[in-house]
Amino acid sequence: MTGMLIIGAGECGGRAALALRDLGYDGRVTLVGDEPHLPYERPPLSKEAMSGEAPSIKAIATDAVLAERAIRHIHSVLAVAIDRAAHTVQLSGGSSLSYDKLLLATGSVPRKLPMPGLGSRCVYLRTFNDALAIRAHLGSERRVAIIGGGFIGLELAASARKLGATVTVIEAQQRILMRGVPAEIAGIIHKAHEAEGVAIRTGQGIAAIADDGKEVAIALADGQKIVADLAVIGIGAVPVTTLAAEAGLAIDNGIAVDEHLRTADPDIFAAGDCCSFPLAIYGGRRVRLEAWRNAQEQGALAARNMLGGNEAHAAVPWFWSDQYGLTLQIAGLSDEGKNVVRRDLDDGAFILFHLAGDGRLVAASGIGPGNAVARDIRLAEMLIAKRASPAPEALGSQAVKLKSLLAA
Repeated sequence: MTGMLIIGAGECGGRAALALRDLGYDGRVTLVGDEPHLPYERPPLSKEAMSGEAPSIKAIATDAVLAERAIRHIHSVLAVAIDRAAHTVQLSGGSSLSYDKLLLATGSVPRKLPMPGLGSRCVYLRTFNDALAIRAHLGSERRVAIIGGGFIGLELAASARKLGATVTVIEAQQRILMRGVPAEIAGIIHKAHEAEGVAIRTGQGIAAIADDGKEVAIALADGQKIVADLAVIGIGAVPVTTLAAEAGLAIDNGIAVDEHLRTADPDIFAAGDCCSFPLAIYGGRRVRLEAWRNAQEQGALAARNMLGGNEAHAAVPWFWSDQYGLTLQIAGLSDEGKNVVRRDLDDGAFILFHLAGDGRLVAASGIGPGNAVARDIRLAEMLIAKRASPAPEALGSQAVKLKSLLAA
């Protein structure tokens, strides 16, 4: 008996399984994951699961829902090999599963810090169990060093401070949030962290790490020494591609798929953090996105195309982060922009519109308290999707409604 097989039971894989049933597919649906948990959302791991009173998984579906939808969830196993000719996948326990169509939603894993001296107190965050282990080290009179000033590291820093820990963030680049976040917005996040007592060391390489099992001593390139009870390493993520590569599928900053999320094998698809795909709105530029909404959207799109659809991925990339009551939202790819126009909103919020050389709006980056920028970022996202070229003076004027530019 064959059917639809999904490898990777995270956000993307879980959404794809549910979407197959929503679309009326009545064949076998099997979801395989390497964790013992139900499919769950990962963004809360650095926030609510870290600082909430009772850490819990934000499950995508309960056991009852999976049973009701006749979705078989095989957990705590690895997929170790794909036999493309036989249309089977071998699992770590020795069994194998057959498929009509296969979706690889294997996600990404933390990039390892290539240094000697790391021990049990040098950890990474990917899973709910990782979050619980890190949380056990947080609290007053605890010292935490976070290596990496990206979204995950900074969200962890905010959560650790909320629990009373002393926090130092170490970033090798000249500023935090170097990847995809304008300097003006990164500067506001930097000040917010310092106002909350986080020490941020930018432009600092690490000369040495010594973890003796009781504490971690980190020597910086300029001679500073930071001693912590725990070091959390957040220096980026690497797509999980081994299974695909060993099956002879192309790898290009992730499992390479076309605009329909199909690999070179017409019966194998890939979606979410593990794949790279061409984006038509950026001239077919191949990108890989590590984002919650992208995982959701691609899981649903993969399901539609596995059932015979021929729908191209056309969604505008979107990212968000919440820290200290501030919400950062970005629609599009800001590095595509050549010129920037600022629009000030109420309560100190503002949006930066990124324009290509030909005047086309290619991204919008906003920051403010609560939901101050959410509506305008959503409208900007729609303008980007339309490949609109609004007048810069209109974008910069608070008196001009973005909705009117969309209508035009």
